[in-house]
Amino acid sequence: SSDLIASCIGRALQPRGVAVIVKAQHQCMTSRGVSKPGVAMVTRTFTGVFSEEPAMEARLMNMLAA
Repeated sequence: SSDLIASCIGRALQPRGVAVIVKAQHQCMTSRGVSKPGVAMVTRTFTGVFSEEPAMEARLMNMLAA
């Protein structure tokens, strides 16, 4: 999960903040049963400056949207 990834990065690098965004498709949603192609799940975890300073989160999201 994005929480575990953020925690590992934080412990290893000790940055001012960590932003992890994971977008994934579960294979069973696209190939079996439900057969809904294009269905994805997005999880995100922001720590440090990304969770404490809304301007930093907004800056990151704007960079990702570009």
